[in-house]
Amino acid sequence: MPSRLPPLNPLRAFEAAARRGSVSAAARELNVTHGAISHQIRALEEALGVTLFERSGKRLKLSSQGALLLPAVSEAFGGIAAATALMRQPATSGSLAVGCVPALLSFWLIPRVNRFTEQYPGIRLSLVASNDPAQVLSREVDVAILYGDGNWPDCWTRLWSHLRLFPVASPTLLNSRPLRSVRDLADHMLLHGDRDGREWNTWFAAADAIDLPRGPQLFTSDARLSTEAALHGQGVALGDTITAAQLIARGELVVPFDLTVPANDAFYVACRHEVRAAPIARVFIDWLFTSLEEDSRPEPQTSARMLLRGRSARAMDDVQPVSASSGKGTAISQKRKARG
Repeated sequence: MPSRLPPLNPLRAFEAAARRGSVSAAARELNVTHGAISHQIRALEEALGVTLFERSGKRLKLSSQGALLLPAVSEAFGGIAAATALMRQPATSGSLAVGCVPALLSFWLIPRVNRFTEQYPGIRLSLVASNDPAQVLSREVDVAILYGDGNWPDCWTRLWSHLRLFPVASPTLLNSRPLRSVRDLADHMLLHGDRDGREWNTWFAAADAIDLPRGPQLFTSDARLSTEAALHGQGVALGDTITAAQLIARGELVVPFDLTVPANDAFYVACRHEVRAAPIARVFIDWLFTSLEEDSRPEPQTSARMLLRGRSARAMDDVQPVSASSGKGTAISQKRKARG
C-alpha cells in the first residue's frame, strides 16, 4: 500500500513560501493571511515529523529535509498546472469537412492548406469543390466558403473578401498574338466562367466597348475551368483579385489591360450555428481570415507591356486603352453567381 500523501493545502503553503523565500509573499500569492501560511507550514511539519525551514532572520531558509521535499512538490504542482491549462484549451482534433468555390479551392486554398495542417496536425480535413449553399444545411460540409450575396437563411455567415475582375491570358498567347487595344479581343477566344456571359459583358460595358464584335467564345461552368483554359493558352479569361493573384505573381498569367471592375457578389464563410460554436470550426475559420490578411495583395498591374519589348512606344501605350481611374462603368450591376 502506498503511504498516505500529506494534505494539499499545507503543501501549497510550503511550496509558495519556499519559492518566494517569505511567508508574507506566499500569503499574498495565495490570497490568505500571514498567520494562515505559518499555520499550514507548522501543520505540514507536524504531519511529516520534520523541520522544513531554518528560522533565522527575515528570509526563510530551507532545512535539509525541506530542500529534499521542495523539488518533488514543485514538479507535482507544475504538472497539475500544465494539465489544467491543456484542459482549458479548445479541442483541436477530429474531422472537418470544408466546401469551397472550385476556383478558390484550386488556386488559393490548396496551395496554402499545408500551413493549416502543420499548425493543427490533429485536424483531418475533407475538401469538397462546391458553390452550393444548400450543402451547409444538408450537413454535407461543416464550413463552406461560398460565392454569392451572403443572404443564406438559417446559417452563420461572414464576409471573407470582395473581388474585382479583369482579363488575364498566358504569356505564351500574348507573345504570339499581342493585345494592343480592347479591339484586339475580337481576335481572341473569350473564355467565360459563367454560362450567360454576364461577367464579360460587365467588363466590356466598363470599357465602353459593349458593342465590340465578339470572336470565338468558350463557356464553362465555373471560373476554375476558364482560368485553366487561359493557363493553357486557349484564350482570354476574367481573373479576380483572389484566385488569380498567385498565378500572376508567378508569371503564369499576365494582365493585358489596367481596367478592373467590381464583382457584384463576394466570398463568404458560412456554417450552421451549432458548428460555429465548435472549437475545431473556430480555429479553421480564424485561420482563413488570418491567411487572407497575410496574403493580401494590391490590385494587379498591367503586365502585358513586358511582353511587347521591341515594339513601338505607341503600340505599347495602346495596351492600356482605358484607365481604371477613369470611373467609367464602375456602377455596372450585372447579376452573376458563377465566380467558382
